Amino acid sequence: MDATELAFTGLARQAEMVRAREVSPLELVELYLERIERIDPKLDAFRVVLGERALAEARQAEGRVGAGEDRPLLGVPVAVKDNLDLAGEFTGDGSAAHRGPVDRDSEQVRRLREAGAIIIGKTNLPELAIFPWTESEAFGKTRNPWNTDRSAGGSSGGSAAAVAAGLAAAGSASDGGGSIRIPAACCGLVGLKTQRGRVSLMPFPEHWHGLSVAGSVTRTVLDAAVWLDAVSGPASGDVDRAEPPARPFAESARTPPGRLRVMVSAKSPIPLVKVYGPAKEAVRETAEVLRSLGHEVIGRNPKYTDVRSSFLPRWLRGIADDANGMPDPERLEKRTRSLAGVGRRIGDRGLRRAREREARMTAKIAAIFDQCDVLVTPTIPHPPREVGRYDGRGWLWATMGAANTTPFTIPWNVTGQPAISVPAPSLHDGLPMGVTLVGRPHDESTLISLAAQLEAEVGWPDRRPPVD
Repeated sequence: MDATELAFTGLARQAEMVRAREVSPLELVELYLERIERIDPKLDAFRVVLGERALAEARQAEGRVGAGEDRPLLGVPVAVKDNLDLAGEFTGDGSAAHRGPVDRDSEQVRRLREAGAIIIGKTNLPELAIFPWTESEAFGKTRNPWNTDRSAGGSSGGSAAAVAAGLAAAGSASDGGGSIRIPAACCGLVGLKTQRGRVSLMPFPEHWHGLSVAGSVTRTVLDAAVWLDAVSGPASGDVDRAEPPARPFAESARTPPGRLRVMVSAKSPIPLVKVYGPAKEAVRETAEVLRSLGHEVIGRNPKYTDVRSSFLPRWLRGIADDANGMPDPERLEKRTRSLAGVGRRIGDRGLRRAREREARMTAKIAAIFDQCDVLVTPTIPHPPREVGRYDGRGWLWATMGAANTTPFTIPWNVTGQPAISVPAPSLHDGLPMGVTLVGRPHDESTLISLAAQLEAEVGWPDRRPPVD
């Protein structure tokens, strides 16, 4: 296998190759460091590359392999989003207002290390993970490997750009309103938004008042499942806890789902948001593939409820909380300070009402799944936007731009249930489009199984952006 092929093999296959001693951890780290040095200046995916540290960890991993240790991610280089604490490094959060180096790993990083993964670097995000594009005054603009004039999406755009360009085997991601699924769609990847409480957010008991979850961006569905098996499970202090799966998620990725009822719709859940032709075509093409696989495909627009009265107060108050927690808030970007100011005006009573609305909204939306097992929608209503589209725009204009990108993603942050974005069968003008599969609460397993079946038929892991 040549070096380029190896760089794009993905998390699960690389872990198998290390176990079989077909490749060494040191070879993998050296390969990715060379690619990062050569390619990342065009993308700005990484905030920091941990070269010496990763090489040292690779040598340790080789010793563990030689000793016969069997960890699920032993020796595999991965990237982590720069809102996760990594001992000895500062957590940038896309901001110049960050604090100094931290003393302890976050729970997700601890579990990745325990599984044997090597952290090769920390990836960029917009300030405080606010927007669905990855551009910050502190650390620059992350570009899409498929077309560097286009956005990689956000807020996990750095991780998505890195994985799509073959700069890491997989990347961590977080999602408070679409921040896993949107960059996955923009960069032609799998983006699994997990059930609320599936992956611990500690040291935070929760984030954005229940909207945020943790997951990954990966090349294959099996990669996402293997990652989730490694990091999932409750930790002391978590506010939410997901129901445990009946079997490992990797097993679900290897098992056909059986015949399912799949509802497909390109109607926006949020009124007055335009859905563009490429997004509608992505859903239509996916429906054809699902039908050919023997599923019952139901073309019907579900009866959504408008979730903004629950989402917006929690999002804004969450931004205010994050801003208040920064050691030097005066160094925050101007529109971040403005959004935080709006969020501070949402008192505890307003926040409590927003959270109380969730139960009613979730019950209404649950009725959709009386008619189907899985709902398929676009991930974003338009192709990836131009880099710098909102440069110089104020907080209100940028927020409206975000709202026009997130109508298909925010409902599932309010309900807390799982959703997975996968690449559509065709590119549009050389750019990926994504479709989202939404499942019942706590049921990532069905989504993973169905997404893996789609992957086998469509073959998206064989696509590579023109970055080499």
